Amino acid sequence: MATKNKKQKLHTAPAAAGEHDFDQAAMDEVMKKYDRESNTRIWEGWQKWAVFGVMALYSLFVIYVTLFATWLDLIRYPSFIGGILLVGYLTYPVKKGVQRVNHIPWFDWILMLAGAAAFFYVVVNAHSLTVRLGMSQIRPYEVAIGIVGIFSLLELCRRAVGIPILCVAGVFIGYALYYYAFIKHLTVYNTVRNVAISLFYKVQGGGILGTPVQVCAKFILVFIIFGAFLERTGIAQFFIDLANSLVGRFSGGPAKVAVISSALCGMVSGSSVGNTVTTGSVTIPMMKKTGYKAEFAGAVEAAASTGGQIMPPIMGAAAFLMAEYVGVPYSNVIMRAVLPAILYFTGIFIAVHLEAKKLGLQGISPELLPVFSKLIGRSYLLLPLVILVYLVSSGSNTMAFAAAIAILFAVQVANAHKEPVISVIGIAALLCYLFIELPGWVKLPLLLVAIVCAVTCMFKKDAVMTPGVFFDALANGAKSSISVAAACGVAGIIGGCITVTGLASQIITAIITLSHGSVLIALFFTMLCCIVLGMGVPTTANYCIMASTCAPILIQLGIPVIAAHFFVFYFGIVADITPPVALAAYAGSAIAKAPPMKTAFNASKLAIGAFVVPYIFALNPAMLLIDTTPFQVVIVVVTSIVGIFGVAAALNGFLRRPLHPLLRVVIGLGGLLMMDPSTLTDVVGVVMLAAVLVFQAVGANKAAAQE
Repeated sequence: MATKNKKQKLHTAPAAAGEHDFDQAAMDEVMKKYDRESNTRIWEGWQKWAVFGVMALYSLFVIYVTLFATWLDLIRYPSFIGGILLVGYLTYPVKKGVQRVNHIPWFDWILMLAGAAAFFYVVVNAHSLTVRLGMSQIRPYEVAIGIVGIFSLLELCRRAVGIPILCVAGVFIGYALYYYAFIKHLTVYNTVRNVAISLFYKVQGGGILGTPVQVCAKFILVFIIFGAFLERTGIAQFFIDLANSLVGRFSGGPAKVAVISSALCGMVSGSSVGNTVTTGSVTIPMMKKTGYKAEFAGAVEAAASTGGQIMPPIMGAAAFLMAEYVGVPYSNVIMRAVLPAILYFTGIFIAVHLEAKKLGLQGISPELLPVFSKLIGRSYLLLPLVILVYLVSSGSNTMAFAAAIAILFAVQVANAHKEPVISVIGIAALLCYLFIELPGWVKLPLLLVAIVCAVTCMFKKDAVMTPGVFFDALANGAKSSISVAAACGVAGIIGGCITVTGLASQIITAIITLSHGSVLIALFFTMLCCIVLGMGVPTTANYCIMASTCAPILIQLGIPVIAAHFFVFYFGIVADITPPVALAAYAGSAIAKAPPMKTAFNASKLAIGAFVVPYIFALNPAMLLIDTTPFQVVIVVVTSIVGIFGVAAALNGFLRRPLHPLLRVVIGLGGLLMMDPSTLTDVVGVVMLAAVLVFQAVGANKAAAQE
């Protein structure tokens, strides 16, 4: 959901027994160092409530526009970005460490008000601009307004997201100016005019108001707000307790808990760094005390938290975005995401298990673990997620409506254990509203009953979702959306520059030339582009950039559309654990007190599935369940899991006993062959894995006999 509850301190039963030694102050320090979104202005007193009030109102504005407004595009999207500029400059200072309490310097007021005014100028003059854009009658002062708006957005993106994405955008803007000035031979004014119009005013064909911002305004922000409410239900704690209950007692239990809990929490949060810090503050100290090396413990948490972004059914909100980009139902996206996600987390799970066996590590004492039967009573916390996925998958409701209803469910379940009767009445009313065919005059009162029940629970004593928490969730939803919306706007700039200059075909030609016609080499170059462009960029904005710049390259090379989008999405995400800018790994290393680069390399090794699987489904889309039969799906699942086991064992260097380097090569190649969905490679892979297993068994028996 691309939201982060940075102040949330998670506890598990083992932590309560003394395993947790990473305090809140240390968590905040790590977040500020590795997560740009944590370096925000400091507001206190009435100023704090005023700023939070603006943010909460913006969230309500987004929900209203998404659900009810039928505005022109030139009203809807500029008002969305104008609001983002207001809340953005209220949140982010000019650089890290420049945070005076209740203070905004004069130049930030100018940037904020001038930038917002530029976009609101478009809103006020939308009808006139719609006509004049078609006739190319944009006035000189409107060109200047466009430049101000572009600059203000770029500066906000620098503050909220970072320099790398700005460098990429700068290169493309520079090329667009070069294109008009030296290829089209236009004057300086006409060059600037064409670029400003294309990037600032146009809704179709790229630019700030292009597809990334449109999708962000229609869907992503509502899901971000939903994520902010979901966090306040306590679902993250439920996920951690559930993981402890399921696997905590087994060998190397804390690492396995980290894999499962981080996959579940990361799926919802949509933030690799934020999830690494919040769940890692619990799991990493536990892993170290169990006996894992510090760099390995930090790497496990970083790799699992990053993988949460590819975990269906939410995928950090990217699943909804991909469905819109590719033009397929949401259910189609999550169905195809299942097997790659299973392989990713299976690889990490196997690696931590083999590491535990190699080191002879034990699990957590059962008496310190949550009791599974008691956790079942808290499973109602999953109801908002279940409802959201069902409504979106059914296709009978818009994604915005599904998110809004899911927010209402989240408010109900948050207070269910404190006010069960009222919450049950509200939930029942909502379920009847959604799933029973009733006349309109009956349905509306049901919805009103649900709303009244939710509000009533909030004002009860000891409520979890109080009016203050509700207000805070709205404000934090807006705050969490700033970096995503700013990055989506810049992604639109990149896409607009590519569109107006025809650069896409030149990039494709260059990659084909460099690869000498080899699809595999072209995939490799695309992977490098995705990793570089994805460094430090939020998940949803990351995918917007990849879909605009890299996916078209693969589609032109003959890769199926859905496979191309999955390929670029995966490699954009793993930028968070890939050196040299591996922010999630560096955050994990700070908690583990381990060398950052060692942690990053360990995380990359653990996440080998994310580096291998995309090549396989790009070359043979059967792994994405494209053009396959049910029997073939079963074969693909079984052979791929066995294959990832072989790769994990090779990288770890241990099976039943330490592996000889030659055997590591053999079992690794065998595993890779089995992950390729074809019969011949499966047979060869099975033979290679079986040979290593037999050799290990014989060696173990000889060693036992000698003892």
